[in-house]
Amino acid sequence: MNIALEHPEMLLLIIPVMIAGFYLLRKTKTKIVEWRMLVAFLLILALAAPFMTVTRTVNEDNPSLVLIQDKTASMGLFPNETGTDLYKALAANTPTTLVQLTGDKTNLGDAVTQYSGTGNQIVLITDGNNNSGKSLTDALGFAKETNTSVYLVEPELKTNDLSVEILGDKSVVVDNQNEFDIVVRQASEQNVSYSLEVYVDGKLSQSGPYSQNTRNNTIPITQTFNTLGAHNISAKITPSGEDLNSINNVYQKSLYVIPKPKLTLVTNEPNSPLAQILNSLYNTSVFNTYPGANALNSSKALVLDNQFVNNLSETQVKEINKYVNNGGGLVVVGGERAYNYGNYLNSSFEKILPVLSKPSDYKGGRDIVLILDISPSTQQGDKKTLDDILGNAIYILENKNVRDANAGVIAFGSKGYDVSGGLVFLGLSQNRAMLENRIKELIPDEQTKTSLNDGLTSAKTMLAGETGERDAIIISDGGIERSYNPSLEVAKELKKMGVNLYFVHILSPATSSQSQIDKQTRKYYAETLMQDLGLENNYMRVNMGERANIGFEPTDKSREEVNKEEKKNEENVTPEYSLYAYSSDSFITKNVNLTSNITGYNDVTPKAGAERLVITASNGKPVLTTWRFGLGRVAAFTTDNGQGEGSRWATNVYNGSNAKLISSMANWAIGNPRAKEGVVLDSPDTWLGTPSNLTLTTYDEGIPQLKLDGSALDLALTGRNTYEATVNPDSIGIHDISGYPLAVNYQLEYRDVGLNKDIEPLILATGGKIYTEKDARALLLKDAKQNSVKQSDEQVSLKVYVLLAALVLYLGEIIARRIREMRKLKNAQVEVEVGK
Repeated sequence: MNIALEHPEMLLLIIPVMIAGFYLLRKTKTKIVEWRMLVAFLLILALAAPFMTVTRTVNEDNPSLVLIQDKTASMGLFPNETGTDLYKALAANTPTTLVQLTGDKTNLGDAVTQYSGTGNQIVLITDGNNNSGKSLTDALGFAKETNTSVYLVEPELKTNDLSVEILGDKSVVVDNQNEFDIVVRQASEQNVSYSLEVYVDGKLSQSGPYSQNTRNNTIPITQTFNTLGAHNISAKITPSGEDLNSINNVYQKSLYVIPKPKLTLVTNEPNSPLAQILNSLYNTSVFNTYPGANALNSSKALVLDNQFVNNLSETQVKEINKYVNNGGGLVVVGGERAYNYGNYLNSSFEKILPVLSKPSDYKGGRDIVLILDISPSTQQGDKKTLDDILGNAIYILENKNVRDANAGVIAFGSKGYDVSGGLVFLGLSQNRAMLENRIKELIPDEQTKTSLNDGLTSAKTMLAGETGERDAIIISDGGIERSYNPSLEVAKELKKMGVNLYFVHILSPATSSQSQIDKQTRKYYAETLMQDLGLENNYMRVNMGERANIGFEPTDKSREEVNKEEKKNEENVTPEYSLYAYSSDSFITKNVNLTSNITGYNDVTPKAGAERLVITASNGKPVLTTWRFGLGRVAAFTTDNGQGEGSRWATNVYNGSNAKLISSMANWAIGNPRAKEGVVLDSPDTWLGTPSNLTLTTYDEGIPQLKLDGSALDLALTGRNTYEATVNPDSIGIHDISGYPLAVNYQLEYRDVGLNKDIEPLILATGGKIYTEKDARALLLKDAKQNSVKQSDEQVSLKVYVLLAALVLYLGEIIARRIREMRKLKNAQVEVEVGK
């Protein structure tokens, strides 16, 4: 029970009351002032609104359930009667409301939001594919906030289905090689075969047989367009086996081919590999000095190649600042006249850049997976070890020596699951905050099994294929005896992979003889596991309230490589640094296969808020760092142009598949490649029944007029020279908007096929569970009854009691004073009578 104040600032009123009270005490020296001061203090306390927090336990023998049954088109892959028997069984034993979703759209998020926080628990019978209305992720987050348990019943797949989609930009540049991804999805994980045909503007471009045994298969293609205007690509798959729906076997993508965007390059080496790539991809104007603001007016990006900062006057720096602030792109390429060699440090120009031109201190270079025990034993007794398990995990993430690391979080109880969604870069504050929030939201698994082996297996999957230093840190109360043998086998596999294993054992206090036995058992198995692995020194016993101290010093491997490089320098041998995509899912790096080395770089330090995308693998020096500056984008490429005078650091970066890094970097800086002239129309491709939002920006005089397939569109003025409309064609195919193409494909309901496994951690976070239909009939009602026993913190106001105390004190003082006055009066009357 805690007592607090809702408005503590009101207590400041005590100060003038005390001043006035002490002044009156000196003047009158009467008790009444002390009484009135005390009453005033109580009134001020009442204004501060004291309250206490009381924990109440609510228990329902017959919990109210809302069963949301998904009967939309995508559920045709599952038995029609899925959920019917479960509803009958639940309705016979507890109040149960049935809600059915039908049609060609799935509004799961809306349904979950509607019934959350109403005192009900929610049962979902669905494939988990939400494609309309509120995001299911947000809806389940709202359910958790409102203490609404959500259970998921996953139906059993009865047949397979395949769908196809084409991903890529709609606006593409003429005469450039444009890349697209064809994504083929299947509902099952069986081995399937199909033929793929790709058509460009209605003509067969390529075809061939394919097979896959995974849910998704991505097939990259490239296409060059030599004429401006409307074009299209379509993909058609013909499965050889089970395929329920044929409507999702064809996908069309509309394209609008635009002129090459204008780009300004300032360089002293116009024939460098950098210049050659930019000249081939863009309408590039090359200057040997900064050309001034007028030259930038129509340019989408400015590239400064190996330039001394002294080459730019303060006026020119202000021009560049304004240009980027207003939406222009800036790429600054390094070399022996740039960054730390070009006097950038503390200059006004450096304020625009995402880096400081001083050496960076690298202490990371590792992937860390935290494996957290959330089994029921962590929540037994008065003192919960789960709080310390989660606290230790957050403490590790806050270690400044891992800011350059990638981290993932696995939780295990009855099974292991990925909490973080893969490895996440800790150098970004928003990533650290996201991981900490997800850790704080973890709740105990209510099933009694503790499957450390499942948690280790999930960690193994997460770390597979990663290079560099890899750490897996188990944080547990040690109750692993039932899963000891399989856990040991998986741990041995991790060790063979070169993963450093740690076991942080949270010691819970023994409150009885039985708990003392349990404590000794847990200690034995936890310690023995690490001994059997030969990792006794990596076993740490931590008392509740304490935090494990894992040093995370630079790795031996990185030190060896640095020593080799220093030795090469001493011997006048040119060192080589392999490049590593530190943020592999960014726009610039996600489709780039970096295989090249560089022999030099500018030593810089990323600023707070900047994103480090490419680093040197051995010592973690930044090579490509980006950030947003106003409305514009800035990239710091801190190696040279491949032909640096006296350097030639990065020749290999501009060759082969590595060269895509340069074009991706320039494309990112450019942003929207369409010129700000004439009329610029944008309307993304859509799905049948899903409107497309059309935006038109005009740079000419007059009111524009558009037609969709010959019918006039109503445009609404929404900003300066900006018009908007909503278009919703009623047929599949390529539609025409005054010469601009719009593709309408099959309903979105048919794109995502099979069970959506991504929602499982979100379901568990609400306190719910995941079942097959058979298990749900046996266990769901029992679990719902257990979850209906909930504790909630409520605020109970104490204001009335303080006011009552003030009233009693005030009346008491008046009554006491009246009694004293009556006694004095009576005594005076007696004295008068005696005198007579």
